[in-house]
Amino acid sequence: MAVDLVVNVALAGVLTGLVYGLMALGLSVIFGVVRVVNFAHGEMMTIAMYAAVGLFTAFRLDPFLAAIPVAAAFFVLGYLLQMGLINPFITRPEHSQFMLLVAVAIILVNALLMAFGPDARNVQVDYQLESWALGPILFDKARVYAAGAAILASSALFAFFRYTRTGKAIRACADNYLGAKVVGLDVKRYYAFTFGLGSACVAVAGCMMILLVDVTPTLGPSYTLLAFVIVIVGGLGSMGGALLGGVLIGLSEAMAGLFLQPSAKSMFSFALLILVLLFRPQGLMGKRQ
Repeated sequence: MAVDLVVNVALAGVLTGLVYGLMALGLSVIFGVVRVVNFAHGEMMTIAMYAAVGLFTAFRLDPFLAAIPVAAAFFVLGYLLQMGLINPFITRPEHSQFMLLVAVAIILVNALLMAFGPDARNVQVDYQLESWALGPILFDKARVYAAGAAILASSALFAFFRYTRTGKAIRACADNYLGAKVVGLDVKRYYAFTFGLGSACVAVAGCMMILLVDVTPTLGPSYTLLAFVIVIVGGLGSMGGALLGGVLIGLSEAMAGLFLQPSAKSMFSFALLILVLLFRPQGLMGKRQ
């Protein structure tokens, strides 16, 4: 097998993996602060993909531009979802939280089926079939743009948590729930803000992903599962780990499709998950409790 083919496939896997990482970053942020596992995460990304398709069909709005209003809308929806539905379950047993979000996921999938039917939808932009050549190495423009947007969004989120007062307050709520309440922080409001940020991340990832794959209503559960695999590999609650896990999963899927067959990509992803759980249970960048 030609070396340049392997390099090109690996490069495509890494670029796709950065979009995966942004998707998983939203899940990791929500779990790291709110300590709630969002079982509707993939379904939310599917809705963002449909939103990007709708904006492109109605206004010819490029998915990169559509990511801005879609992310803003998802921030508001995530904030309201946390404040109105999830916050009352924060102090309840974990199985109650799980059932709540599984129910939300099922409702979303069936709502999408009712609204759009089972047919796949996509967007067609000029640069999807274009690439840059560096010798024998080809850089797919759509994947490069999507990966760049993922890096930009991730960097903005990192900077927000590190340098802003709100970001520091959210980190304080994550580190010490009782201490944050004692010093007067409105913990539930910050939880809602965090859920909104995680929802915005998955919205941007969905707008980028529509350039790479077609969307169907039943796509959500597979991406929810993929996000779980990524955050466990990278380390639950670790933002850097989510990006690293996404890159590793994207690379493993690409190599599996090249050396075996595309249907074997999930096998490689779960094999990587098992290895990480065996030798580093806290994840590659997670902290041991």
